[in-house]
Amino acid sequence: MAAGGADKFSVLLPTYNERENLPLVVWLLARTFQESGTNFEIIIIDDGSPDGTQEIAEQLEKIYGSDKIVMREIISILFPSGTAYIHGMKHATGNFIVIMDADLSHHVSLYFIKQKEGNFDIVSGTRYKGNGGVYGWDLKRKLISRGANFITQVLLRPGASDLTGSFRLYRKEVLQKLMEKCVSKGYVFQMEMIVRARQLGYTIGEVPISFVDRVYGESKLGGNEIVSFLKGLLTLFATT
Repeated sequence: MAAGGADKFSVLLPTYNERENLPLVVWLLARTFQESGTNFEIIIIDDGSPDGTQEIAEQLEKIYGSDKIVMREIISILFPSGTAYIHGMKHATGNFIVIMDADLSHHVSLYFIKQKEGNFDIVSGTRYKGNGGVYGWDLKRKLISRGANFITQVLLRPGASDLTGSFRLYRKEVLQKLMEKCVSKGYVFQMEMIVRARQLGYTIGEVPISFVDRVYGESKLGGNEIVSFLKGLLTLFATT
């Protein structure tokens, strides 16, 4: 926590081949936090990107300062997972943790305002509530996402409308506790975090988001990840 007891937000940003997106997403984050007078830091966790992402991160660190941009490398994450966040949390000095992608699919929202409104332990972005939605996806990907969310709601009854999104805010101590409980990797990890949070009695607020398909690069979602998701879902159903 920052001096004087003020809140500080640590953004964990896993990256792989995001050199085109990284400068813009960092600029958007910095502008949003600065305009609201919110203390922040952005921790870039790179998975050995061969496209020069690390060099871009180092340049951003020089521009914004090492107190605002922290660059760390990890092998191998490829997809948002507990491994990346555990690594990032070791360097986080904020009392709130924001996790998000670096592909510009997620836009910085009023997560910290939502948290203060309800004093929530977790604030999660949702594409399936209020004025939330998805833009830029083909029909196949929309059906996969909707289908996965529907099956998850039926089997797990998690108390949240969107379990597969990767744009969330956590109290740091809550995220640490959930990390200790979660065993999933890859895309299933995001789902398990919400399920475990419900089990432990943590409060969850939701913010409708407009999910826009990535501006640069290619999606890392493939057939193997879909199979892994289904296996993880069934495992959670059997063990929770």
